[in-house]
Amino acid sequence: QVQLVESGGALVQPGGSLRLSCAASGFTFSSYVMSWHRQAPGKERELVASITSSGSTNYADSAKGRFTISRDNAKKMVYLQMNSLKPEDTAVYYCEAAHPVIKYTYWGQGTQVTVSS
Repeated sequence: QVQLVESGGALVQPGGSLRLSCAASGFTFSSYVMSWHRQAPGKERELVASITSSGSTNYADSAKGRFTISRDNAKKMVYLQMNSLKPEDTAVYYCEAAHPVIKYTYWGQGTQVTVSS
């Protein structure tokens, strides 16, 4: 019953913007730390941004100043606003839910972001 469903991935030119969405269901959303990770071909998955239930955020150095993570606990949604996109941002982006005490983790199926001219 637990589901995390990402959407919003697309082909975009360098310097463009995208907004990714993650819809959560089947668990107590407000109790979990929510994060966006990405994985490019031939590389390991890396953390992009995270947000706690109270709204505290953290970003990878590569995302800082360009990406913004947010959440809506009433709608059980997480968003990643991506601006000034670069070709090196090309990857599959995954939504993650992590319990802050038990450290149990759920993952979405991913959405493809391609930045190319």
